[in-house]
Amino acid sequence: MGIGELDREAHVAEGTGAAAPRTLAEALRARGDEGLAALLRARPDLLNPVPNDLTQLATRAGTRGSVVRALERLDRFALQTAEALAVAPDPAPYPVLLALLTGDEGDPAIEAALPGAVALLREQALVWGEDDRLRLVRTARELLSPSPQHPSPTGLGPTVAEATSGMSPGRVQEIIGAAGLPATHDPVSAVAALTGLFTDRARMGALLDGAPPEALAVLDRLVWGPPYGEVTANPAPPVRWLRDRGLLLPVSARTMVLPREVALHLRGGRAHRAPEPVAPEVAVLREHRPQVVDGAAAGQAYTALATVEELLKSWDKGGPQVLRAGGLSVRDLRRTAAALDVTEQVAAFWLELCHGAGLLASDGEADERYAPTPAYDDWLDLPPAERWARLVTPWLASTRTSGLVGGQDAKGRALSALGPDLDRAAAPEVRHRVLGLLATLPPGAAADPETVFARLRWERPLRGAAAGPATESTGSGPALPDDLRSRLARWALAEAELLGLTGRGALSAPARALLNLPLAEAASPADEGGGVEESVAAERAATLLAPLLPEAVDHVLLQADLTAVAPGPLRRPLADALAVLADVESKGGATVYRFTPGSVRRALDSGLTASDLHDFLTAHSRTPVPQPLAYLVDDVARRHGHLRVGAASAYVRCDDDTVLGEILADRRSAALGLRRLAPTVLAAQADPAALLDGLRAMGYAPAAESAEGDVLVTRADAYRTPARTAPVPVPDGPPAPDATLLHAAVKAIRAGDRAATAVRREPSAPTPAGSLPRTSSAETLATVQAAAMTGSAVWIGYVNADGAASQRVIAPVRVEGGFVTGYDHTADEMRTYPLHRITGVAELADD
Repeated sequence: MGIGELDREAHVAEGTGAAAPRTLAEALRARGDEGLAALLRARPDLLNPVPNDLTQLATRAGTRGSVVRALERLDRFALQTAEALAVAPDPAPYPVLLALLTGDEGDPAIEAALPGAVALLREQALVWGEDDRLRLVRTARELLSPSPQHPSPTGLGPTVAEATSGMSPGRVQEIIGAAGLPATHDPVSAVAALTGLFTDRARMGALLDGAPPEALAVLDRLVWGPPYGEVTANPAPPVRWLRDRGLLLPVSARTMVLPREVALHLRGGRAHRAPEPVAPEVAVLREHRPQVVDGAAAGQAYTALATVEELLKSWDKGGPQVLRAGGLSVRDLRRTAAALDVTEQVAAFWLELCHGAGLLASDGEADERYAPTPAYDDWLDLPPAERWARLVTPWLASTRTSGLVGGQDAKGRALSALGPDLDRAAAPEVRHRVLGLLATLPPGAAADPETVFARLRWERPLRGAAAGPATESTGSGPALPDDLRSRLARWALAEAELLGLTGRGALSAPARALLNLPLAEAASPADEGGGVEESVAAERAATLLAPLLPEAVDHVLLQADLTAVAPGPLRRPLADALAVLADVESKGGATVYRFTPGSVRRALDSGLTASDLHDFLTAHSRTPVPQPLAYLVDDVARRHGHLRVGAASAYVRCDDDTVLGEILADRRSAALGLRRLAPTVLAAQADPAALLDGLRAMGYAPAAESAEGDVLVTRADAYRTPARTAPVPVPDGPPAPDATLLHAAVKAIRAGDRAATAVRREPSAPTPAGSLPRTSSAETLATVQAAAMTGSAVWIGYVNADGAASQRVIAPVRVEGGFVTGYDHTADEMRTYPLHRITGVAELADD
């Protein structure tokens, strides 16, 4: 309450004298509703919860966590402007700030960009005050100001006054004498005289003209930072010359520092070596025809669909087990990569893509393993273009980052695919921004990746850096080339190419539609994007992609070497049936299937007969069925089911007792524990499944039978997890508020501020600052009744049922039954309060 009282007093002074704001709260109070809404929109963390008044909003805007978050979202030049203010006098006039950024020579680009940077900092409440008294928020100044522990990003050191604060008065007098200044009567005036010398260009130039060349070389090594240097107990003559004249000042027995005023003189007045007022341009690496780009992107999109389908089909009966700590083991990732014929990093991407789209999850059983979800079956029934949209839409919003797989977390533990700790909140923003930068180029133009990374580092120089804003060297040198944001951008470019959002490095037309961007061939306002809902954008993207995808075919070409060639993507029923009857031998533009005895037996096990297989091949082949393939089907079918396996533990029966004799005589049957029960029946110690596999390994073609003696049809039933929802992205801070919330929040803050700054009449017994008003029950009742009769407002102290105390301004309209009902100016609504919970009441002063 002490801060609030001071702020209210300042507000009164402002209202009477129209003086410049003396606090951040006063500066916020002078804003219009649009200005407050802009602040809350740029810094949504200030809304949780909604501040009671503007004083609380200003206090919250100055907290360390909120300021750090705001600094991380500044572009490089706005951050350089804040860094310059941190080393400028407090408060700093606008011309002083401009001189720190342009130096003695001036820079038209900086002069043109600086007003916008100051307006941005002021809008986000990092800077307040008029142009003649610009003030950096105290927390931001602490983060960006130079100190021995946290050097300034500008590379500047402390001022002369700060560096000499612990120095003896005699030593200060010696320094000003060596510098050619007259002695003074106190240390304060001596430091002021030395500061005046160092900031006077003419006198400072004359002093340095007499310096030894070696001393100037020492200054050159320190001028752009770091400003600290180690010295010996007996420093060299050049260092002694600088130390004696205060051009180097001691901060410890072995460390010297270059004062800020000296460094600025040597730099020509510039706080930064390379100010960057203009964002770097994204350069074009190569150009293609837009039709070529869209065709290449469509080919990648088709490959993406085929890869996802192949991956999940291989896990159709249950995938690898889940590690105890979560995720997929390195061995299983390596097997998946080999099956897909890709690198392990790319395999991790496809796994995370399926997981993020809700097509893959763990089953949650005791022996937990991965498997497709029921949503995968629904996904398969969609047209190809819609399936593609169902993959890329969650990828854009996902915080899962497959590029981290194979690395280590902060504790040195390996990061595994599908495991925890792969979420990076900045990933969605980077993906959108990378694709947005590609969209700024002409259609068909591929961007130079390095210029994309440079642009991202300019836009968010602190985001993803390993160090905080006080230690990350972003103002005086280039950003880290391998910071998290740059790596996310590099992965986003590669993943966009894999998904078919880009073709040959250029953004495709379906990707533009997905991002709500205007299309080059847009012919109507409805095609201009912008403001379109995500589902509508995905539908537009799928519509544009559909005609570019290869059309599915309903036939194959049978070859005499027991292979079938699919000249394009097969329609789903044909593809599913052929996957049972044959094995895939090679993939590409045309898929080659090979028929083997095992694959034909698999089809027979699924319930098909030899005639069914012949009819299927004849119906779907554009070439006659080769004789070797027909013989293969008949031969396997003739032997299929000749032996019958059932449960005893298991048994084998056969009408031909000589076949059973051959089995018993075969050494390979010893592990099955067979013995003859009857001329046509063998009993086994192995279970039926193991007995089937063992006999098939010996070259026989047994069939399983039921307890009634019927042949069992062993269909390959797919294993599915219980219904699972897709993983929710990890939010990157509070969500951006919508217009309705902003309007309500501004209205509530204004109402609370009017109540908090209302001027009260002086009570007979003054109320200590920060405490609630105290009056007797009779006095409270009389005051609120009088206010209800006159229609005036009163100030009350109130304690709710939870014991939380607050101060409110209400206009009573009814007092009865132990309750007072009135308009609460703090909450901006009608409310009812129990009288016994009102601690006291005071009348407001007349306007």
